[in-house]
Amino acid sequence: MQIGLNYNYASNSSYYDKTQKNNAEQENTENTNSQNKDSKQNNEQTQMINGVELTIQQVQQVRELQSIDRNVKAHEAAHQAAGGGLAGAASFSYTRGPDNQMYATAGEVPIRMQKGRTPEETIANARQVVAAAMAPADPSPQDYKVAANALKMEFEARAEATKLKAQEAQEKKEENEEKQENLDINNQDSKDNFEETQANKDFKNFIGKIYQQNS
Repeated sequence: MQIGLNYNYASNSSYYDKTQKNNAEQENTENTNSQNKDSKQNNEQTQMINGVELTIQQVQQVRELQSIDRNVKAHEAAHQAAGGGLAGAASFSYTRGPDNQMYATAGEVPIRMQKGRTPEETIANARQVVAAAMAPADPSPQDYKVAANALKMEFEARAEATKLKAQEAQEKKEENEEKQENLDINNQDSKDNFEETQANKDFKNFIGKIYQQNS
């Protein structure tokens, strides 16, 4: 995925492989139970879960799915809490358990990778994306990928900020040099005007003395 001005990056937590294994075990168990129903009906222990009579093995699968559901939702909630305004709404993939209930087995939270109006804003956004991606206790490979892309964006923004500061410093230096040059010119003009005025006074005094001598 390429980093653009406004791309969505998804932070995923997937537990589907584990539940697939559970589902396969459940299917095998159901087949076995169906084949041996008559012989085991009186000996097998069962338990009612959510209004459904389940075997001990099925009850264990339900407990595992419930745990997975909690972990997935906690994982995505951590992304959302840390992502703030950059995080979107969580979406989930569900698996039906032996009790006919739906359990979240995978989740996704979109994380917006967005440049700011200034390098400083971009750096702040990148840091928040990193915080959101790494917020869960068990970050997924996709979470690490999102964090790495955000760190790259922060690095580029820092380089841009350094470049802009250097340009600003150079512009400030040139501005100060121009001000000093204008000040020097004004001082020279004032000096020239003073000397010209003094020369005019001296000339008038000289003419006045000559006039007095000839009177």
